[in-house]
Parts: sequence; C-alpha cells; structure tokens
Amino acid sequence: VQLQASGGGLVQAGGSLRLSCKTSGINFRINDMDWYRQAPGKQRELVATITSGHFTNYSDFVEGRFAISRDNARNTVYLQMNSLRSEDTAVYYCSTKRAGSTFWGRGTLVTVSS
Repeated sequence: VQLQASGGGLVQAGGSLRLSCKTSGINFRINDMDWYRQAPGKQRELVATITSGHFTNYSDFVEGRFAISRDNARNTVYLQMNSLRSEDTAVYYCSTKRAGSTFWGRGTLVTVSS
C-alpha cells in the first residue's frame, strides 16, 4: 500500500492550496479516505473524511473552508483548502485502513504566513 501526498507549499493567509494523495495497492473505490495534519509540537489530528459512498465529514476547525473529494478513476483523494490561516500550518497526511491496519502517506508540508 502506498499513499503519496503532494501539493503543499508556502501560502499567505487567506490563500488557497489543493492537496492530492495518489494511492496504490488498495481497492480505492471501497476505501474510506482521511486527511490528517500535525502541527509542530502538537498531536496529529483528523481534518476530513470521505467515505466510499462520497459522504464527507470535517473537523470543526476546517468546516466551511476545506473540501475533501475523491476521483476513483485516478485512485486519488484531494483536499481543497481555502481561507487558510496561520494555524493551518502543518504537515498534512492522507490515510486509509485495510484489513485492520492503518496506512499513512509521507505527508506534505503546508506553511501559511500571516
């Protein structure tokens, strides 16, 4: 199983970024997919989830600003991030579960300057 996140970078507060996570080694269509983030000195936290049926759920701190989506033909999950704030600065990871195990991508760094 491989999860490769990309799309991070440096952006000014109020700006936008779109993260992508390309997967392989899983039956992507039936997997729920998550985005997590970990800020310096903090625990990793769940950002958003999209189920195999395209239902979505967001943590309160990104509700209304971020949007998770998936493209089953490309085995890829996305995170559109708008109205970015300095507190969104973190390494963002995509994640999924299979056969009772949790798999993580390498992460992509998002830095929001104020």
